[in-house]
Amino acid sequence: MDDHTQSNRRLWNEWSDAFQAAWNADTDEDLPPAPSPFASDAPGFAEQSLVEVDDVEGADYVELGCGGGQGTVGTARMGADSTGLDLSEEQLGHARRLRDFYGVDAGFVQGDVTDLPFLDDSFDLASSEAAFQMVEDLGRALAEAHRVLRPGGVFVLSVPHPLYEAFDAETATVEDDYLDPGPRELTIDEEYAAPLTVFNRPIDARYNALVDAGFDVHRLVEHQHPHVAENEPGARDLPEALWQIPRSVRFWAVA
Repeated sequence: MDDHTQSNRRLWNEWSDAFQAAWNADTDEDLPPAPSPFASDAPGFAEQSLVEVDDVEGADYVELGCGGGQGTVGTARMGADSTGLDLSEEQLGHARRLRDFYGVDAGFVQGDVTDLPFLDDSFDLASSEAAFQMVEDLGRALAEAHRVLRPGGVFVLSVPHPLYEAFDAETATVEDDYLDPGPRELTIDEEYAAPLTVFNRPIDARYNALVDAGFDVHRLVEHQHPHVAENEPGARDLPEALWQIPRSVRFWAVA
């Protein structure tokens, strides 16, 4: 495990309780959210033709960098045999509690996405949500994702859009270098000893890394902040500039 990964692991172990509390509070639902990337209303699902909702039931699925296990649990609720992997033990504690809350069968494993503890050809489906931007060796992580997928398996990779990361919504200006791949250190709060290290690679770098790892990139979808997508400017207490840029980018790729 490299130095950046160890630092991020320390941060997530400290930050996990506050992060998951904020995640659960930032929803209009009564239940804790457990979204699946393969649900019919998931971002980018309507634009792809690789996976049908019915295909998820009975599939072997892994979420890479699962955090609080939302994708793992959400996909288990659709009938998949779900596994979640994360580097933070504290995040995995939240994931197991979410699993038990929904009463689904899902397994959780502590590990590094650049060295997966799974056999070759173990899964039909894989996804990662807002995790691979924290990975220094992106090529190795993607090669591992490809290795554990069966031929024809589908990988959904979603990361914060690098333009969004470089953009200051309050001033509606690009404050950071979109083309700078990082590393960049973010101070989450002064109370946490470790910063968050991210690598905001341009979209072409991520696309080419997927291809180099052996994936066929079937679809790329840029989508807005969910509260932006659901409202008109001024309907929520968000800077109006957010209606002008994508929040995340999602790749649908085939092993």
